[in-house]
Amino acid sequence: MACSASLSSSSPIWLQSRHAAAGAALNPSATRRLPGKPRPRPRALTVRAAAAADLSSVDGATIAAIGGGSVAALAAVLTLTDPDRRRKLQAEEVGGGDKEVVREYFNSTGFQRWKKIYGETDDVNRVQLDIRLGHSKTVENVLEMLKDEGPLQGLTVCDAGCGTGSLSIPLAKGGAVVFASDISAAMVSEAQQQAKEQLGGSSSGSGANTVMPKFEVRDLESVDGKYDTVVCLDVLIHYPQSKADGMIAHLASLAENRLILSFAPKTFYYDLLKRVGELFPGPSKATRAYLHAEADVERALRKVGWKIRKRGLITTQFYFARLVEAVPA
Repeated sequence: MACSASLSSSSPIWLQSRHAAAGAALNPSATRRLPGKPRPRPRALTVRAAAAADLSSVDGATIAAIGGGSVAALAAVLTLTDPDRRRKLQAEEVGGGDKEVVREYFNSTGFQRWKKIYGETDDVNRVQLDIRLGHSKTVENVLEMLKDEGPLQGLTVCDAGCGTGSLSIPLAKGGAVVFASDISAAMVSEAQQQAKEQLGGSSSGSGANTVMPKFEVRDLESVDGKYDTVVCLDVLIHYPQSKADGMIAHLASLAENRLILSFAPKTFYYDLLKRVGELFPGPSKATRAYLHAEADVERALRKVGWKIRKRGLITTQFYFARLVEAVPA
């Protein structure tokens, strides 16, 4: 799903989120007091931010004027907002928690937005175009990681949170045997259609060595089976760390040799940008975005007997993500 972050294959996060990406530009101004002149009034600090929770609906016109000229002043103003309350009300409307919100979003307005971002249409704003670039870099990085170990031919891969098939389809083109799933029925339907168009209409795909990916509507918890490699890009952004640990353990249990994850990294700077983004939720609702410290992800992997072998950081202006490849310790 989406995550606007820079996930190397994620050209790694967004934040994405599939969802979740953020960017900001600070333009402080300084003034000098001249002799005999009255002290000038401090000019406003202009901040342009893309909401980490709904970057696809934000463009460069999102502006907040904050008196003063420091990040401390910016952080202080965050206490005046209550994004958690907004998310709670949203969850109550769909009758559940984060998972139900994610499912509802990516089957409705979220699907329309991220279909454009993952696609090739020119009908995108500059933020959406930037996130598209970040996500494509993430996919490229993942493909490179996989090919480093040898040809894709016959490799079994689970693409957990496949979205519209931006990774599954090139994997199948390379000869991998792909099982792909997503919580959104709309995303899965679009992925199936894209696969038919790009790989051919038959179950064997467009070439003798190409097998059509198997797409199913499933959340992460219900994905099962055994695969050489499990990939989960820009999905952990929908899980708080308390639940992400369990998801990482579950995904590791499905992989025999490799687990590739991308997530929005939790640092002071990125966390601040995300919180600024939450000040501007836009005209429509979006999913909640969770950042994860790399140390927490690594700890969760070690707990189930896995270790990180490769790391990458993918960043664009509005997309940032950490990409890691883990193997059995």
